[in-house]
Amino acid sequence: MTTEATAVPAVGPDRRAERRGLTAQVLRNPLGATAAAVLLLIVLSTALAPLLAAHGPNDSQLADVLAPMSADHPLGGDSAGRDLLSRLLHGGQLSLLGGAFALAVALAVGVPSGLIAGYYGGWADGVSGWLTNLVMALPGVMVLLAVRAAVGPSIWISMGVFGVLLAPSFHRLVRSSVVAVRNELYVDAARVAGLSDRRIIARHVLVAVRAPIVIQAAMIMSLAIAIQAGLEFLGLGDLTRPSWGMILNEGFQNIYRAPGILLWSGLLLSLTSASLVLLGNAVRDALQGSDQSTAAPRPAAPAATAEADAPDAPPAPESAPESAPESALLAIDRLTVGYGDGNGGWRPVVDGVSLHVSAGEVLGLVGESGSGKTQTSLAVLGLLPEGGAVLSGGIRFDGVDLATAPRKAREALLGTRIAYVPQEPMSNLDPSFTVGDQLVEPLRTRLGLSRSAARERALELLARVGIPEPRRAFASYPHQISGGMAQRVLIAGAVSCEPDLLIADEPTTALDVTVQAEILDLLRDLQREHRMALVLVTHNLGVVADVCDRVAVMRAGRLVEVAGVREIFADPRHPYTRQLLGATLEGAPPRAAYQAPATTEVTA
Repeated sequence: MTTEATAVPAVGPDRRAERRGLTAQVLRNPLGATAAAVLLLIVLSTALAPLLAAHGPNDSQLADVLAPMSADHPLGGDSAGRDLLSRLLHGGQLSLLGGAFALAVALAVGVPSGLIAGYYGGWADGVSGWLTNLVMALPGVMVLLAVRAAVGPSIWISMGVFGVLLAPSFHRLVRSSVVAVRNELYVDAARVAGLSDRRIIARHVLVAVRAPIVIQAAMIMSLAIAIQAGLEFLGLGDLTRPSWGMILNEGFQNIYRAPGILLWSGLLLSLTSASLVLLGNAVRDALQGSDQSTAAPRPAAPAATAEADAPDAPPAPESAPESAPESALLAIDRLTVGYGDGNGGWRPVVDGVSLHVSAGEVLGLVGESGSGKTQTSLAVLGLLPEGGAVLSGGIRFDGVDLATAPRKAREALLGTRIAYVPQEPMSNLDPSFTVGDQLVEPLRTRLGLSRSAARERALELLARVGIPEPRRAFASYPHQISGGMAQRVLIAGAVSCEPDLLIADEPTTALDVTVQAEILDLLRDLQREHRMALVLVTHNLGVVADVCDRVAVMRAGRLVEVAGVREIFADPRHPYTRQLLGATLEGAPPRAAYQAPATTEVTA
């Protein structure tokens, strides 16, 4: 068997190298590097205030009232004879920690609620949206003043409440970002691999929305520091502890006698806010640059839109329901799948389909585009796109009715006993993680292997599916490998837990002819090796003749004929089956020889 080569780095980056690369990208940005240096200097100065300041923040000397800058008081003194530098350094601790606390509360409330609402939708989205609108309707400053009047000048309570008031900004941002990625094919692939929703959200969805969260966090932190300083400027803070807002208030009161107090406190606030925003932008740009270099565009969904929106075909004659033997591994009984028509009704795209697959058997599911092949497969997997539903019928897998079983019971079968190979290899690999990460993850979560054992198993699988240099492919990102190699990776992941049933949906559509043959040979070998039942969704009758044991022909959402491969090709009984066979080029009379058109010579 031949294999294809691809250009990949000799040593793929691991997670630590990725973080180092991100840091390097931020530091290569002049604004990002400057902002990081200024912010680091401010944070370290405030943290080391007891060591850097020669005086205590509340030490007062009558002789130092509004003292000018000197060696003893580098920034001068305030109206109470206290060292201004010491108060600025110590005051930064309270201001920075207060802003960080408000940001932490906003993140803790807004990000999880946005992830849940965006990922699940439904009532969770409705309830969280109603609460978000309610919180956003509250006048923030009035709420903070009321809290201060009720509990006293506690900066922590005030900032905690302010964090709750800021949470809706994260909720809306994260929700909209999650809605945009929750139906990506690599998320569906993670579901089929048997990963839990919690793991998918934390590992695959959250990574995709991290860039907007970073820039939003920088802006919220800056806003929280400014609001806290504003409250203290109004005299609503704790007067016993120095803070930038309190120093700003004092500078305003003595603006004509000691303008330096207002200058230095305002400069610190401005530098901190500007550094946060610029650093957040630099980190966001680095993250988005990395994501854009690896992200593959999502193709038009072949399942939901292509079949649901296909033009109405003439109804196909109903075939007699296929009787499934008791020993059948998968039995589909009068399955009907539909989508809402926008008027409260349903438009069926699969209508009364009955078929079965026995253990170790290869069933070909064929038909033209829009015939319902993919919808039938996705109904078995429980991956119907949003708006689709099983309207009636049963899907029994080894005694479990997948159409009515609890969600956990269905998910327990995915990845271990039921696996899936999609038709778009690049879109089904998460661009944010290496190939190795995506192979190791289901092995650890579904089989309970250790990291080292899962790694070795993944390398064995990559070698088994014909990848010439497994270690290089293991360390590569999806954009660093070819389409044929990506399809091999998906097949390796599908058979990693040795499933009983493998559903392959047009697994060679996006590949060239040579690679198609290799992938089909690989699927056939793996099916025989593991004694899997294989459902091969295709419109290529040549593939059917080469691989399948039986064939189910679909048209306009209905099953029109089911028979053995030899019977279908030797004696097709349904007119549509004969039409499909007649559309192939094999055996057709050759076209007439090409004749060039006569040319007329033009003379001047």
